[in-house]
Amino acid sequence: MNTDKHSRWRALWVLPPLAIGILVVIFMASGKQPPVKAEQSEPSQSVRVVEARKVDLLPEARGYGPVQPGKVWAAVAQVSGRVIDTYPRLRNGEIVPSGTLLFRIDPVDYELQLAQASAELAELDIQEQNARASLEIDKSNLRVAQREKERITKLSNKGTASQSDVDSAERAMLNARTTVQNTTNTLALMPTQRRLLEAKVSRAERDLANTVVRAPFNLRIADLAVEKDQYVSIGQTLFNGDAVERVEIVAQFAISSLRNLFIGQQRPVPAIAELQERLQDFTGFQPLVRMDIGGEVAEWEADFVRLSDEVDPQTRTLGVVVSIDNPFKKVIPGKRPPLSKGMFVQVVIRGHIQPGRVVVPRGAIRDGKVYVVDENQLLQIRQVSVLFSQGPFSVISDGIQAGEQIVVSDPVPAVAGMRLNAVPDEQLQVSILNAARGEE
Repeated sequence: MNTDKHSRWRALWVLPPLAIGILVVIFMASGKQPPVKAEQSEPSQSVRVVEARKVDLLPEARGYGPVQPGKVWAAVAQVSGRVIDTYPRLRNGEIVPSGTLLFRIDPVDYELQLAQASAELAELDIQEQNARASLEIDKSNLRVAQREKERITKLSNKGTASQSDVDSAERAMLNARTTVQNTTNTLALMPTQRRLLEAKVSRAERDLANTVVRAPFNLRIADLAVEKDQYVSIGQTLFNGDAVERVEIVAQFAISSLRNLFIGQQRPVPAIAELQERLQDFTGFQPLVRMDIGGEVAEWEADFVRLSDEVDPQTRTLGVVVSIDNPFKKVIPGKRPPLSKGMFVQVVIRGHIQPGRVVVPRGAIRDGKVYVVDENQLLQIRQVSVLFSQGPFSVISDGIQAGEQIVVSDPVPAVAGMRLNAVPDEQLQVSILNAARGEE
């Protein structure tokens, strides 16, 4: 009996903990949110983009070429002889002012030739004076002989003079006439002899003047091949003189790059007679010469001169000649050196502004296609027409509208319609626009 009562009380003690546990479970279940069904989202890939902009494009072409003097003078000996005097600083690289005495050849032989020619001309003057005086005498003798012949002829008609006397008088008259004719002929030849002797004097004077050579303009000595006391012969090149007041650069350009400067130009081509005078206005070329001097780029504004007469057969490039006046006056120590013969420089030629060109980065064009992010952030693959490329950008004529987002990075894989996360590349955007406007 006691055992049954004890078992009943033990069973009652188990109920309270069980009830508490059930209450805790119910409480926790009442505060828990029901499971939410997760929605699947399409994955997106981040890409760098720039906006296709419409800009007023400054077209340019770049070529390279050596600096050369605008004018070269060759000092060629026009007379032979020993060099007796030279300019004290007659050395390669020296800059010589205009009018400077460069060298002098021994003039003794040419002074003697001039003296001889002058003496012969003076002798001819005396001969002419004597001939004129003789002519007057000969004419007087002729008149006397004519009167004598007439007198003898009258006497012969009267029978008081023989025929032999008439013949003698006639021979005397003919001899006097021959003498007059000979003297007249001598005087007629004297003008020709005078011109010949005067030419001889002029030549001697010229040869004497050519023994002294002066600088025709400000020049720099090059290729010196003469020294004092050296004998030089006629036609020998003694040295070259490079003009320092003007230099020219014959830069080679790809024909396609020059073509880009004329695209869209509506200016009429001037007539052939006016082309040279209006060439600068017609082409609109604005040349700029650049040279890397180590960590810095030196620049010179230049003038467009002309196009070369032929295309290089090896490189298929066309030469463009530009010039810079007074390069030595434009020197800036440490920043802009003097332009000297042989320096290799870059020439940038800019043309007329082309308004309203749509430009995109050159690297964004892949086999004639461009990746575009549309308004739904989806990838579109567009076929485009490239008008021309210049530096880091290309000009699009068809297939892209201004304001569209152009992908410049490489989405992998590139599938039309895939979702993208467009991240603007501000630095590339600015650099492309600056390059298109010529604001490097």
